[in-house]
Amino acid sequence: MIHKAYKFRIFPNKTQEIQIAKTIGCSRFVFNHFLETWNTTYRETGKGMSYHACSKQLPALKQERPWLKDVDSIAVQTSVRHLADSFQRFFKKQTEAPRFKSKKNPVQSYTTKHTNGNIAVVGNRIK
Repeated sequence: MIHKAYKFRIFPNKTQEIQIAKTIGCSRFVFNHFLETWNTTYRETGKGMSYHACSKQLPALKQERPWLKDVDSIAVQTSVRHLADSFQRFFKKQTEAPRFKSKKNPVQSYTTKHTNGNIAVVGNRIK
């Protein structure tokens, strides 16, 4: 099995721009929320959290903040995965400690996966 990754430049319409901005904002919020939770837990107990501990808290967070349900759930889960990976690299002394994500950063992105046909390349267009 060969895994492929594609990087596209897109030209979304206005409603698509809004949905992309919401997804990026929600991914950033979830990353920052769990980073704060992780830091607090580390200060109190001396141990960090795992990806599974954070992902178990994600449905409760979605109940508290229903606007998180409006975006791609895989993008939100991936932001938690990125946080866990960055902490693993930090504890292996490969990188600096993870920092909070800022809305002012000029590079804004999110990651999603191809599941159940949610992404399709039709000709020269992405569906």
